[in-house]
Amino acid sequence: MALDQRTSATATRRPEDSGRRFAAPTVAGSDVGSSGIDRRPARDRGPRGRRLGYFALGAALPILILVLWQLASTLGWVPAHRLPTPESVVLAAIDLGERGLLGLYVAISTQRVLIGFALGAIVGLVLGAIVGLSKLADGALAPTVGALRAVPSLAWAPLLLLYLGFGEDSKVALIAIGAAFPVYTTVAGALRHVDRQLVELGRAYGYRGVSLLATVQLPAIVPSVVSGLRLALAQSWLFLVAAELVGSTMGLGFLLIESQNNGRIDRLFLAIVLLAILGKTTDALVGLGERQLLKRWG
Repeated sequence: MALDQRTSATATRRPEDSGRRFAAPTVAGSDVGSSGIDRRPARDRGPRGRRLGYFALGAALPILILVLWQLASTLGWVPAHRLPTPESVVLAAIDLGERGLLGLYVAISTQRVLIGFALGAIVGLVLGAIVGLSKLADGALAPTVGALRAVPSLAWAPLLLLYLGFGEDSKVALIAIGAAFPVYTTVAGALRHVDRQLVELGRAYGYRGVSLLATVQLPAIVPSVVSGLRLALAQSWLFLVAAELVGSTMGLGFLLIESQNNGRIDRLFLAIVLLAILGKTTDALVGLGERQLLKRWG
């Protein structure tokens, strides 16, 4: 009787029950099911997927600003003499480009920024190292440097024009002044907080003076140095505008003041957009350099 009941239960079992019971096995460690769909979380899809996600996230706000700009200018939310359309800004760029002025202005401004930034970064690095490593230099130089750092950029322009004239020297010098202070501040502050045991270990291996700074102390403060360089680069673009607003006949700062005087609001917006793009591009290049430095010394 028991054998008959077992035979009957087996005969009445549905085919789909058997399919569930003997489902296709999954490969150990895999998140891909029998349907072939990748069920891994977004964070586990590799660095390329993360980069694309960050890029999309970063591009969302500029696209939104561009859409709002277009709506505000075409629907009359803001008068046309105060806010040009994005199309008119593009046309202004094409017009200047066809006349050979746009590329020239961008190249001249970029050259001034890079030269001034390099000179200012070197001065700031040396001065920051001296103040950060020596208590005597800290007491003697820090108050004066702090006072000079508080002087506005436009206050330096007349003095530099008086001593260096209206040429490139005065503009590059002003940009270098703006770049030196962020590097000086970050380097001096970071060197004061380097691990003392690390310094003593370097001295035990025979490092002294410049060799100790280059081999032990500077690698220990690489993140702080790069942060100072990025701040200095942003400051360089700010001081560029101040340099080109006074006594300049070429460059994006000159384009700003000329557009204001001529009522060309489209060119004025074009200069602002170009400064933003160039500033972000150079900052991204410094970020790439930061990755290489951190790979070596981080």
